Amino acid sequence: MSLDKQKPNRTATAGFLVEYWKPIVSVIFWGASFIATKQALEELEPLLIIFLRQVLAISLLASIAIHQKKNFSVNLKNHGRIFILSLIASFHLWIQVTGLQYTSASNTGWIIGITPVFMVLLGFLFFKERISPIQIFGILVAFGGLLLLVGKGDVTSIDLISNKGDLLVLMSSFTWSVYSLVGKRITIEYSPIMTILFLFIMMSIIVVPFALTAENISALINLTAAGWTSILFLGLLCSGIAYVFWAESLSRMPASKVGAFLYLEPFVTVFTAWIFLNEEISLLTFVSGLIIIGGVILVNRK
Repeated sequence: MSLDKQKPNRTATAGFLVEYWKPIVSVIFWGASFIATKQALEELEPLLIIFLRQVLAISLLASIAIHQKKNFSVNLKNHGRIFILSLIASFHLWIQVTGLQYTSASNTGWIIGITPVFMVLLGFLFFKERISPIQIFGILVAFGGLLLLVGKGDVTSIDLISNKGDLLVLMSSFTWSVYSLVGKRITIEYSPIMTILFLFIMMSIIVVPFALTAENISALINLTAAGWTSILFLGLLCSGIAYVFWAESLSRMPASKVGAFLYLEPFVTVFTAWIFLNEEISLLTFVSGLIIIGGVILVNRK
């Protein structure tokens, strides 16, 4: 084969890598975030973890925004809308991280994957969005997989008290769908990176009175190297780099194509939980997760 014929193939391969590596890296970071959070929870309280994660992300995003010469001017109308989102996001993270204290990282990864189902249901209830028969079937399949996962194969054994970790994570999946729908319905005139930066700043302001207690400050002073590694990973990579990469991908690719990479997130979580937390991944757990993802795929079909 001549060199001239090889060039288009090499160009296409290079284009594929340039186009897709950022969303893939984002999903890997987000999938592994549950493992880092479980590690951090061994030493720190949920609200302090959230606060430190936001502060680190703010530092990184502000540096990137300054380097890119972004406009830091404040629009009060936009800030009012971001404040609403920050309230929802703060509550979402709080119940999610708290839930992780009582359930496995792998269960969390699978349950979070059901968020699109809640989005479709909320869109139908509040915005009269149409649900097709295939989406209804997908909703039933996804919730069937969820019941199988939480009940460990026996739906009749589900106890909301003993399964409070799974319940809290499920609630966080619901709150994230609320956040996503509210975010879609309001108009914010900032660039994506500035929106995220202002969002994290407001979230930090909301959380700081509850995070910086004497007990939490003492725990922070005595934080081990493993704890700091988890916090740095969460703040700089999961809340910082991953969000920037995702925003850049959305600006260059269709949202549906970018969003499809989120199907990989639970598998990243399960794999990294097995490696770093020694979580046992049973066949039932894996099958339940696959049923959930299968249902979500059907829900996302139009």
